[in-house]
Amino acid sequence: MDLPDKPKLAFVASNSERSQHALQSLLRLYENHEPADADVIVALGGDGFVLETMHRHIGRRVPVYGMNRGTVGFLMNRFDEYDLMERLHRAKTAVLHPLRMSARTIGGEMHEALAINEVSLIRETRQAAKLRIKIDDVERMEEMICDGVIVATAAGSSAYNFSAHGPIIPIGSDILALTPISAFRPRRWRGALLPHSAQVTFQVLESAKRPVSATADHTEVRDVSIVTVREDRDVEIYLMFDPEHSLEERILREQFNH
Repeated sequence: MDLPDKPKLAFVASNSERSQHALQSLLRLYENHEPADADVIVALGGDGFVLETMHRHIGRRVPVYGMNRGTVGFLMNRFDEYDLMERLHRAKTAVLHPLRMSARTIGGEMHEALAINEVSLIRETRQAAKLRIKIDDVERMEEMICDGVIVATAAGSSAYNFSAHGPIIPIGSDILALTPISAFRPRRWRGALLPHSAQVTFQVLESAKRPVSATADHTEVRDVSIVTVREDRDVEIYLMFDPEHSLEERILREQFNH
């Protein structure tokens, strides 16, 4: 993404002590602008905070550059208060398209939310969930008994999806991951890779007896009956990385970590 010679920066930080200390250090060196007026939003915190920042500014064409003041920092760059302008001009930009979740509850209420990482359906009680799965209105699984299921983007495939033994997907592959969580029946089903254009529909069977919640990143809808998930190509989110630690490189490297 092309930036002005002297881009306007907006600094935002999580409430942690490390993030707030980093914020004060940067404010002594660089002019701060409101996010609505900025060319780049610099987010200080961890992966959760940069996800919150991207959600807060969804629909705008302003890129987010994260600097790690958290723990894992998979979506973040290393923190360094110096040479920030040079780093921003050298940075590579990943274009992400979120998932759009439409969920109908047992009571008939409709809810929509966007997910940059994944949409997950999880059982709410001690009893396993029973789900029927359709892909583009074609029934592909009549009944799955499980703790839940995940639809993950490439950007989110190395997060919750990978922890549930789903595949890590390279950025730009135009693929979504459909991954079961502790599937009991069919016991050996490991999930599927879907084209990014696919619409996935989950019907919750015995929804009153076996309640299920649906979560798009951090937006949860409880007691759902039907959930549809599709990639929204009309929404673009821009995340910036130092060239030596691009998102593509991080996803590739993650597959060889032990």
